[in-house]
Amino acid sequence: MSTPAIRRISTTESRAVRYTLTALALLFILLFLVLPLAAVFVEAFRKGVDAYIAALQEPDAWSAIRLTAFTAAIAVPLNLVFGVAAAWCIAKFEFRGKAFLTTLVDLPFSVSPVVAGLIYVLVFGAQGWFGPWLAEHNIKIIFAVPGIVLATVFVTFPFIARELIPLMQAQGTDEEQAAIVLGASGWQTFWHVTLPNIKWGLIYGVILCNARAMGEFGAVSVVSGHIRGQTNTMPLHVEILYNEYQSVAAFAVASLLALLALVTLVIKSVVEWRHEREMALANDAPPERPLQTEKTT
Repeated sequence: MSTPAIRRISTTESRAVRYTLTALALLFILLFLVLPLAAVFVEAFRKGVDAYIAALQEPDAWSAIRLTAFTAAIAVPLNLVFGVAAAWCIAKFEFRGKAFLTTLVDLPFSVSPVVAGLIYVLVFGAQGWFGPWLAEHNIKIIFAVPGIVLATVFVTFPFIARELIPLMQAQGTDEEQAAIVLGASGWQTFWHVTLPNIKWGLIYGVILCNARAMGEFGAVSVVSGHIRGQTNTMPLHVEILYNEYQSVAAFAVASLLALLALVTLVIKSVVEWRHEREMALANDAPPERPLQTEKTT
């Protein structure tokens, strides 16, 4: 039996197997993704569009929306700077403690968000390590906006770094070294060589980081204090409304989070499509012909 035939037998399943696996996958997506998502919007509009709009126009809801956007607007740029710096350091340089730094980057993935919130309470709370000093200087972190921002930054900072590290490692350092040999400075090398090579991975990491920042619940719940109109983000506001049996208002705010997830998914798909298209065009481009020099007699 020829090698192509063996490969075809080993990689091709029967139609029954393919249809069964496809049906199971579609059923799983329907039960655990599509139906819950549809239920959110159905419940949000159960009492009509007027009730939906009224729930979103409520002052506490607007406060939660503004606080969520404000928190993400601070956390994402901070994580952007940290993620690029950490990925550049880990992927491009060899130094003692590199493995330890990589472990620290992954720490929020292994620590429960609730535990992260409790750590901030232990450090900055009224009875915490720095609590008395903060109280003397009238600085409030826990049960205030700074604590929410700190908790959000903690749980989201691995996303950009973890998206860039394998990408930079795969690209290597040849182009950066060539730029430095040609006289480019460190910043010129970063802006004109490194950044263009990682732009799609960077955009993808920012999208994921922003989605997690807006949807974070556990750590923010611990440090916020659940003060309505002041320290409630959108997920916390949904919980309070649902516990008060205001289901329409709760699902109305939840629908905004669901809509955010859908928009994030669309943007992610567009970014992936643009990246694949750019790679395909680069691979299909004809190689540059070497310059021909005239022979001198």
